[in-house]
Amino acid sequence: MRHRIAVVGGGPAGLAFARVLHRHGHPAAVLERDPAPDARPPGGTLDLHAGMGQLALEKAGLLAEFEALSRPEGQAMRILDTDGTVLRDWRPRPDDRANPEIDRGQLRDLLLGSLDVQWGRGVTRVVPGTRDGAQVHFADGGQETFDLVVGADGARSRVRAAVSSVTPHYTGITAIETSLDDVDTRHPDLARLIGDGSVAVYGVNRGLVAQRNSGGHVKVYARFRAPLDWHTNLDLADVEAVRSSLLALFDGWAAPVRDLLRHGTAFISRPCYVLPVSHTWTHVPGVTLLGDAAHLMPPLGVGANLAMLDGAELAEVIAAGPEDLDKAVRAFEERMWARAGKWAQITTAGLERLVSPDPAEAIAQFDQVQPS
Repeated sequence: MRHRIAVVGGGPAGLAFARVLHRHGHPAAVLERDPAPDARPPGGTLDLHAGMGQLALEKAGLLAEFEALSRPEGQAMRILDTDGTVLRDWRPRPDDRANPEIDRGQLRDLLLGSLDVQWGRGVTRVVPGTRDGAQVHFADGGQETFDLVVGADGARSRVRAAVSSVTPHYTGITAIETSLDDVDTRHPDLARLIGDGSVAVYGVNRGLVAQRNSGGHVKVYARFRAPLDWHTNLDLADVEAVRSSLLALFDGWAAPVRDLLRHGTAFISRPCYVLPVSHTWTHVPGVTLLGDAAHLMPPLGVGANLAMLDGAELAEVIAAGPEDLDKAVRAFEERMWARAGKWAQITTAGLERLVSPDPAEAIAQFDQVQPS
């Protein structure tokens, strides 16, 4: 039986789901609110883990293409003291492909392939349990009904409310993102500081991370503990005012480290929200969730991997043609919750250590997760 399937959201989770279904000859409507693939910047780089994100790409038949695009050298990680002293300098072996990096835009384009995405189809809500299935309501006033609606629409999911009343909560930690362009030519000293992958510096309740993307582009993240309204007297659209505020926050740190902020372009505030570690819901026929919509956790390199694996595994469940689709989806949710709960605990504890009153905790966190 061919079911009417829709996935809301054209990010890693939704596209992995649709791509694996497509590979098995089963169409799915991909409903994406953005009007076009390039409507907004795709974001920074992702490290896709063997057995997680890479496994999802293998299920989609895209692993070879990923290997051609990814940057294994991007796994390199350097940690500095606030005075600029190198504390750790880890570099991957030439054959190490445990967590190679790929730009989000490149990953999106790889997953898109020949998928027929419905751009500009913003979803406002999903109503399960109607006579014909789950009813999707669109921002333009339209409606459409499906046998299964998969919410892969991220932290601010509009689908989540159909199965759960829980909303994300603020962790007390905010990140300010900025960028450096053409770093090898315009800022060669910073390019050497960052190396092939990332550089991180940790202080008391704050830290700076710079991560190399492809094409000489670098993303810089300043993380610190603060109330959600910390910027009440600061205009976040005023680039120089934000820069001055951040430089004051990291006053006393080594000049080359502060230069990561001094030469940054626009600044974007990204307060860190999460769902409860053990977020689950009573199964609702005709609706389910994937990725951040289901298990939003601290951004420590796991979320996109889990999201893609969620999507690929659910697609395989559907492609297998179960006699009882609802029962199969319910069983998938149980497996997803168990896996996500474990990783939510790990990443929550990890964030606490990385933005800690004791910077030694951040070093210990690195040593715990980094290969020797």
